[in-house]
Amino acid sequence: MGISLYLVWEKGLQEQKVKKGMLIFGVQLGLNVLWSFLFFELKSPYYAFVEIILLWLTIFLTILKFREISKMASYLLFPYILWVSFAALLNYYLWVLNS
Repeated sequence: MGISLYLVWEKGLQEQKVKKGMLIFGVQLGLNVLWSFLFFELKSPYYAFVEIILLWLTIFLTILKFREISKMASYLLFPYILWVSFAALLNYYLWVLNS
């Protein structure tokens, strides 16, 4: 994630698409932290699942935006979205099995 962000950042903060890409990246990073809080601290698999869907969508948007700036930056986020997809599946089953 860090290398991906750096590849976009080095294109120049004066570029509007770089600013927008970094903003979306920041939102998904915040959602990533929020998921941990909802799941582990509040012990709420339901709210964590709803939130991880939003996280997945913002990662996808980040990949699309980063692709406009640096294809390599977008490719570097593929393992991340795959991991979040797996985590969402686990989160879903924990919610269903504990309901």
